[in-house]
This record gives sequence, structure tokens and C-alpha cells, in this order.
Amino acid sequence: MSHIELRTPLTVITGFLENLGDNEMLPFQKRPFTLMHQQAERMNSIINALLTLSRLEMGVAPSAEKPVAIPELLARIVDQASLLADQKGGYKISLEVDNNLWLLGEECELMSAFSNLIFNAVIHTPPGTEILVTWKRQENEACLIVSDKGSGIEQRHIPRLTERFYRVDKARSRQSGGTGLGLAIVKHIIGRHDGELRISSQLEVGSKFTCAFPVNLTLDKAVEKPIE
Repeated sequence: MSHIELRTPLTVITGFLENLGDNEMLPFQKRPFTLMHQQAERMNSIINALLTLSRLEMGVAPSAEKPVAIPELLARIVDQASLLADQKGGYKISLEVDNNLWLLGEECELMSAFSNLIFNAVIHTPPGTEILVTWKRQENEACLIVSDKGSGIEQRHIPRLTERFYRVDKARSRQSGGTGLGLAIVKHIIGRHDGELRISSQLEVGSKFTCAFPVNLTLDKAVEKPIE
């Protein structure tokens, strides 16, 4: 059975659970339906992530003819992540970007990859953690760097972080609603843009996720001739 075939019966189940949960019932009756609905939604997220990953694995490389305003894109993502951070107890999220540095690629895919990394920094670190999002030229590359001063990751986990369903802390991932597919999707998206995902971390110091793109995919908006 394909992932697409799984989506239809799950949609039906979720719909029935929503209707049942909306009906008036005693608290001890309502809780099981609420839990079932939450788990059905989580399964739906996993299926959607699997479909995205399958599409990325089978698809051709994205067109390199579409300029993407990475500074604006990152500002939108950080605004959204800040709302989540406030709900979790407060984080310090800083954004440092080269406003003239754009990238050629697929905006939707880059939005997905960058959102995943920035939201992960909030989800997988304790409240109060300092998070820095940087977009800059670094030697002969354009780099998005998401770094945090969280609890860090053991070195033995790092080579496996982009594997499907691999989790450092399985209990916490389930609690946060993680699918275990996010970093696998990020790796494929960055690779489809001729880039590389690099991960470094140190316990009790923090983690750094770097998306490095070749300089030939960049645009310097400051030196572009204005459209007449």
C-alpha cells in the first residue's frame, strides 16, 4: 500500500473523531477521543512527510532560474518561530543576515528546509536558550547557520541525524509531535540545490546546523542594475 492510499482512510477516521469530539459528552468519554484525534493527526503528519521525502528523492533538480529573497524569507520564519518560542517559555532568537545576498532555487523547498532547522532549534532545546540564525557569505559559499546554546547532542548521534525516523530522544520527539523525517527532508532539499548540510554539536555547549550553497547559485542584489 502506498503512502497516498494510507491518507484517504486516515482522513475519514480523523473526520469522524472530530465530529465525535465536538459532541457533548462526559470528561471521561471526551479524553479518549481527544487522544485518538491527536494520534491520527500525528500519523497524518508522518504520511505527508513521507510523501514529501519520496517526491524529493524521485524528482529532478530544481530550476536555478528563480531568485529567492532569503533575507525576507528568514525574517518570516523567525517571526513564526518566535510565536512558538513564546508559547514554550521564551527564547532569545537573533537574526543576522546579508540583506543583499539572494539565492537561486525553489522558494517553497528552501522555506521548508529553513523552517525545519529553525523550529527544531526551539523544539529541541530548553526554554531560555539563545538561538542565532545567520545568512552570510563564508569563503566561497553562501551559508545559512542555525546555532543554539542548548544542551548539545552526543557525537555518536550526529552521523545518523538525517536518517529516516532516527531520534536522539524518542520520548521527547513523540511528545513534541516530531516525525523523525525533518532532517532527512532538509538534507535532500539542500542537496537538490547543490548544497551540503553540516552538523556539529558539543554537549552542554550547543549545536550548529549549516546549509552551505555554492557561490554560483547566489545573487548580489546590491549590484544588480535597476529595471528600467
